[in-house]
Amino acid sequence: MAIIFDDKTNTFTLHTERTTYQMQTDPYGFLLHLYYGRRTDGVMDYLLTFADRGFSGNPYDTGNDRAYSMDALPQEYPCRGSGDFRNPAIEVVNEDGSYGCDLRYQSHIIRDGKYGLEGLPAVYAQKEEAQTLEILLEDPVSGLQVCLLYGVLPELDVITRSVRVRNAGTQKVRLLKVQSACLDFLTGKYDCISFYGRHAMERQYQRVPLLHGDFRIGSRRGTSSHQYNPMMILTEPDTTEDFGTCYALSFVYSGGFQCDAGMDQYNQTRVLMGLSQEQFSWPLKPGEEFTAPEVILSCSRDGLGRLSQNLHSCIRRHVCRGIWKEAVRPVLLNSWEAAYFDFDGEKILCLAEEAAALGVEMLVMDDGWFGKRDDDNSGLGDWFVNEQKLGEPLGKLIEKINGLGLKFGIWFEPECVNEDSNLYREHPDWALTVPGRKPVRGRNQLVLDFSRKEVVDHIFEQLCNVLDQGNIEYIKWDMNRSLTDVFSRCGEDQGTVSHRYVLGVYDFLERLIARYPKLFIEGCSGGGGRFDAGMLYYTPQIWCSDNTDALDRIKIQYGTSFGYPVSAVGSHVSAVPNHQTGRVTPLKTREVVAMAGTFGYELDLLKLSEEEKAEVRRQIQDYKHYAPLISNGRYYRLTNPFVDEIGAWEFVSGDGREVLACAVMQEIHGNMTAGYLRLKGLTSGKKYEDLQSGKIYDGDALMEVGLPLPLETGAYQAYRYYFRQV
Repeated sequence: MAIIFDDKTNTFTLHTERTTYQMQTDPYGFLLHLYYGRRTDGVMDYLLTFADRGFSGNPYDTGNDRAYSMDALPQEYPCRGSGDFRNPAIEVVNEDGSYGCDLRYQSHIIRDGKYGLEGLPAVYAQKEEAQTLEILLEDPVSGLQVCLLYGVLPELDVITRSVRVRNAGTQKVRLLKVQSACLDFLTGKYDCISFYGRHAMERQYQRVPLLHGDFRIGSRRGTSSHQYNPMMILTEPDTTEDFGTCYALSFVYSGGFQCDAGMDQYNQTRVLMGLSQEQFSWPLKPGEEFTAPEVILSCSRDGLGRLSQNLHSCIRRHVCRGIWKEAVRPVLLNSWEAAYFDFDGEKILCLAEEAAALGVEMLVMDDGWFGKRDDDNSGLGDWFVNEQKLGEPLGKLIEKINGLGLKFGIWFEPECVNEDSNLYREHPDWALTVPGRKPVRGRNQLVLDFSRKEVVDHIFEQLCNVLDQGNIEYIKWDMNRSLTDVFSRCGEDQGTVSHRYVLGVYDFLERLIARYPKLFIEGCSGGGGRFDAGMLYYTPQIWCSDNTDALDRIKIQYGTSFGYPVSAVGSHVSAVPNHQTGRVTPLKTREVVAMAGTFGYELDLLKLSEEEKAEVRRQIQDYKHYAPLISNGRYYRLTNPFVDEIGAWEFVSGDGREVLACAVMQEIHGNMTAGYLRLKGLTSGKKYEDLQSGKIYDGDALMEVGLPLPLETGAYQAYRYYFRQV
């Protein structure tokens, strides 16, 4: 069994294939965290130490025992008001104005299968693939109940955490903070890896030592944001890609979040992850319940590479849903960088004809096809086809494109509205604005109040009217600004609006999937501004970044790879000079980088030379050959592009027989030194043939020393090697 309760020691032990997580209910009813790490047996309560901690208070129950303090003990779900002055997981204001609660163990349930969360994305599993533990804690004075949820997926070394808070008392309470997971470590020094950024430069790798005090990442922007990804990795200082212990926390949520980590006065480390406290204040009347989003935990003792592979498998197989979750995606051409707003139906059809001739499988019509929309200053909210611009009904255009053998996709931005739109003129109160104040604009647009059901219903009906006009097999769901004027006229408590907004987005997407189960949805938020496990529950692919420059993408995709599978990464070959950076890179380099994602094109095919068109045909054929390995193989980072001259990565089939290794020279110098591509994940004792050159190599030698890259001139050269086990 994955979950074991020992009633003699009141110990809960959660086992995965390689790890153990353990906690214990003590004689006072406090739920203490004991251990998380290498799989082990036995009770770990001997790790707890007790001493008079001076100004650290003692629970009243302990009498004169000054050696017992919640300010020093590791806890599963620390709360304000227990004498623990570190970061709490929950903060409560009672009806009399007092702060705090006192959570004690009441009961638990162990069952087969994985719990679900109503209205929220969550890891799912077959009954035989997982077990669930529910531990009920209660404050005996207020009656506040906190149910800690643990889902264990042993094969993946994954444990999930969530929390349900219920007011079982007789008076109203208010939640000011509800975190989904807490990890308390008694010993050790740790580094913290996080992923910061900005629009067009998301998920930049950062590794810093954790010191005394708090290290925090988060988002106040209403989305998970370009600035910080809702994922954090804790590592021992000497942990590398291949060796050492590390822990991951990934938030299955697409709105504001926070993650805090730091050492306390006794050199213990606490990590918390959950909803952002900012603009969060949730009232609970007697009988009401609040459910916190889920956190995915994983631990690896075999370095960061294994940790990432755990998360990749979990997200690809147990978060993404539908027919596309593990399927090879169609090679698509998106019209955005090909035409921007300057197109009509004839231009789209010409792009489709060229795309079909080159082997592209889908044409996506991006922004500009609806309402009064010839630039980004008007039209959002008016989701009806501009037939005058297209020159014909949408259904007719789709029929022509399908007749070329291409699938058809279309762009939407359902959450936003322009003031210059019919929708805003009719319903100005449907936008998030503060009464009496001029709104803050972003991209000259406002955000619709998706916390209100009537708003969600109206936009849903509009989108369905469009989708029903023809054989639309793909939509790109965009969201191009942050939430600022977070005020709703829905009559609900304003401290609930930000979270209710995200729930409204999830409700919309769930209904869309139910109505169109074969529809392929790609998430997007100005590119990578909402790249999180929560969105992947609804959209199995996310546009990784609006920055399509191949060199920048190496770093962006490197950071993304720590927590998300390649199958989730939307990545395209674009034109040069690149539209974001002006950089010129070889077409092959752009291909190699884009194939570390779902692969497609973001350029005007009509402007390519005949030589370039021939190259595109070859690229598409190569991708179709490699795609199953790229989408579902084990992914390895071979270099760190933030410090190495070479950016390199690798895909290995599950049986170790097939290998695709890629490298890009990020720098070139006079009298260049040789770079070696050192492979990983091969089968020891086996030989591998390079199918391009016919040379046969010893697998152990390829992993120990590697393969020298060619010494040649020319900026940003790319190399790809395809090996098969002999």
